[in-house]
Amino acid sequence: MEIVTKIAPIALALIMLGLGMSLKIQDFTRVVKNPKDFLVGFICQMVVLPIIAFTLIKLLNTPLELALGVMIIAAAPGGVTSNVLTKFADGDVALSITLTAIISLISIISVPFIIFISIDLLEVDYVSQDISMVGIALKMFFVVTVPVMIGMLIKHYATNFINNKVLIIQRISIFLFILVFVAIYIEEWNNIVSFIKKAGLIALILNITMMIIGFYVAKFFATGVAQQRCISLECGLQNGTLAVFVSTQLLDEIVYIVPTAAYALVMMVTSIFFVFIIKKNT
Repeated sequence: MEIVTKIAPIALALIMLGLGMSLKIQDFTRVVKNPKDFLVGFICQMVVLPIIAFTLIKLLNTPLELALGVMIIAAAPGGVTSNVLTKFADGDVALSITLTAIISLISIISVPFIIFISIDLLEVDYVSQDISMVGIALKMFFVVTVPVMIGMLIKHYATNFINNKVLIIQRISIFLFILVFVAIYIEEWNNIVSFIKKAGLIALILNITMMIIGFYVAKFFATGVAQQRCISLECGLQNGTLAVFVSTQLLDEIVYIVPTAAYALVMMVTSIFFVFIIKKNT
């Protein structure tokens, strides 16, 4: 797991730096001016997703070594990929960026909180004993919050340069996201088929369930079709790189990161399929 351990923090920090470079103050003040759509997406992702994940773990009798990995991916915020695919789906990109940014910043508290509750509920005993919720939060602060702040400062003081490089920044973020998971597959290629068989089903069910829930909850409570598409994608696309980073801090065996890797594969396929259907029917 040495490759993943070294790549994940660097990749995550660079991805969050790219996110910060795409943000404006308006992305945060928008929540105050139009809180309805944000709250719908926020509740779906921060409350409903972990509950659904935990329920599926129990219903599918998921092996304990995979269960915590499922909860880690469920606790992760949406990723930069959701912003890109929301644009392709003609969704509300501004809302997508706002959800990704704010939930990512909150994640330094919410992710450790959800994970440590999950550890207690699942009675997990293979997590490193010297790891604390504060310790995880501090590490996340330095690889999530600090890069976002630096990115926003760069955006503020070099606006013209950044505006001309937005597409490149997005592509680099997606490349780094893919790089982390390629490293996982290379390192554990001999075991990857059996791993995916174990984790693939719950990853697929969780992903599709959350996209459907997000789609129909937004249909009833959000303000329009663009917001509906955005929230559906935000519910289905998680920050897999962040989930891998957290997993490497908690666990010593690559098998525990498998649900994250499986979910990363599944979410890309289902999300692209979702965008294809949306574009075909519009």
